Amino acid sequence: MELRIFFSLITILLISIGIAFAQESLISVQTDDNNYDEGDTILISGKVSTVVGSTPVTLQLFSEGNLVDIAQIKVAQDGSYSHTIIAEGPLWKKQGSYTVRVLYGEGNIAESEFIYSPKSNATETTTNFDVDAGSYGTFDIKYTIKGGIVENMVVEPNIFALTIQIDASDDGTITLELPREFIDAVKQDGKDDIFIILIDGMEVSYKESIVNPEFRTIKINFEQGDSDIEIIGTYVVPEFRSIVMMILIIGIMITVLTTKSRFQITKF
Repeated sequence: MELRIFFSLITILLISIGIAFAQESLISVQTDDNNYDEGDTILISGKVSTVVGSTPVTLQLFSEGNLVDIAQIKVAQDGSYSHTIIAEGPLWKKQGSYTVRVLYGEGNIAESEFIYSPKSNATETTTNFDVDAGSYGTFDIKYTIKGGIVENMVVEPNIFALTIQIDASDDGTITLELPREFIDAVKQDGKDDIFIILIDGMEVSYKESIVNPEFRTIKINFEQGDSDIEIIGTYVVPEFRSIVMMILIIGIMITVLTTKSRFQITKF
């Protein structure tokens, strides 16, 4: 009688362990962002803990229960897999939560979600900002921003920069039409130089689309939560150009004096 009870307990324990292992998914899935706009590239990736021959990962993408996309993905030898989807087409119409579901073998399922916004719902603002240039007055900068709002634009004469303060509610872009009369980056021979762009102190790249004698138009990508964008050139506002010349002259004088002093020390 006692043996029967013992074996019964062992059987129940083994069944419980088996159920626990069955419930533990052998596959993971994730996206490279939580928010996407129409036209964005969605990178879906994950890992399979145990590779079973050439069995592929089946990917399904749903919007409110409706199938938007489906794919078979090859699994690498280390168990990793990845797949990209372009968020555009006739099935990408609804704004809201989308569910990524992956299946591997029998009963191995994992899910992830992201938020999608079609272009008709993506907030994009185009307007002018009246920048305070101190005693010189003000000047306008035309801009287009998507994914946030512009809170302020400030001239930073000490570093020859324009600082743009933004509230980035999502990943986005800002396109700026910079008037050469007030801010520019030029070399000594008068040819265009590149701007230095910093976002919260980190240097980032930018794209320049339109260049003419009056304006330079640049486009900068930013991420959710970013706040300060610094555009550093070789001068800002005409009255600050004299400061640049003074700094150059002072720098040359210091160099000359330092050089003479070194020669004197060496001579003696």
